[in-house]
Amino acid sequence: MDFAKHSSAQPPRPGDLLSTLSTPLPVIDEDVLASNIERVQSYMDSHGLAFRPHIKTHKIPSLARQQVEAGARGINCQKITEAEVFADAGFEDILITFNILGEQKLARLAALNERIADLKVVADSIVTVTGLAAYFTARKPLTVLVECDTGGGRCGVQTPDEAAALARGIVASRSLKFGGLMTYPKANTEAAVEHFFIATMAYLAVDGIDCAIRSNGGTPSLFNAHLVPTATEHRAGTYIYNDRSMVRAGHCALEDCAMHILATVVSRPTPERAILDAGSKALTSDLLGFGDYGLILEYPDARIVGLSEEHATVDLSRVDGIRPDIGERIRIVPNHTCVVSNLFDTMTFHREGVVTRVEAVAARGLVW
Repeated sequence: MDFAKHSSAQPPRPGDLLSTLSTPLPVIDEDVLASNIERVQSYMDSHGLAFRPHIKTHKIPSLARQQVEAGARGINCQKITEAEVFADAGFEDILITFNILGEQKLARLAALNERIADLKVVADSIVTVTGLAAYFTARKPLTVLVECDTGGGRCGVQTPDEAAALARGIVASRSLKFGGLMTYPKANTEAAVEHFFIATMAYLAVDGIDCAIRSNGGTPSLFNAHLVPTATEHRAGTYIYNDRSMVRAGHCALEDCAMHILATVVSRPTPERAILDAGSKALTSDLLGFGDYGLILEYPDARIVGLSEEHATVDLSRVDGIRPDIGERIRIVPNHTCVVSNLFDTMTFHREGVVTRVEAVAARGLVW
């Protein structure tokens, strides 16, 4: 593909060449996308695991449909407003992995629970459970999973005993149904997850409480999911696009990254500095342990060392030989693809540099 041609201001349309499109622009390779979906679904199927993709990576109903058509069972959303968009698109099996508190959110949650067949949420405290139980009295019962901290250090009850105690509180409520356990662990801690699930299930068995769902999660060590045999399902989002952090984690190779950010060199103030038109409004400011803000494929030794709103500052001091000129177009693999999705109204898909479709990022900006 020739990424050095001049761009136009024409909005992307099927049949357009990427080399003619205005930048900055995220683009998705259809073939890499399809391969990522097939690769992960085949792995899950081979190990008898239900797979629940997390849609926060793409926020696009048609992509979730591709995932379900490939064999995924239901979807994972992070917020109620995201789930509403996907319910509107016809999805019936939705897990929201977030503690939901407050009258406004509970009202929206109850309305969502009435209109789809299989809504599930999580809770990690008696405060959250009590709020849910009180609001759903005299309403359609809500299914609640206990969120467990198996080492990730974010939300979740801290011990199997606490998990079992919270499960008992859910069971005791007439307006809630206990659905099972959920965790978002650190990568490569499968033994800790398995131990936590087994210990919690043993406590629950004493009380005759069924634990139908044991939901594990995460993309970085996704291909170790079979090392948690007690889990009934796995959740992952980033795998569909992949990004620089997933390459570093060993989950994929650079060629498995379906999303690139097209950008243009707009200034060369010094021999060792270039400025791109892709600032913090186009590239994520997440470093995720990197020392820069994305990998430039054409110049891998260059470093994006700073972002302002509309500009990216690139250090060229390590680039031997030819360096980029003003007007040159480059491709960036972002550190964290999920954040980039939430920065744009639409996503442009292509096959071998020819636009195939343009999809609205339907759940963009829906953060509660």
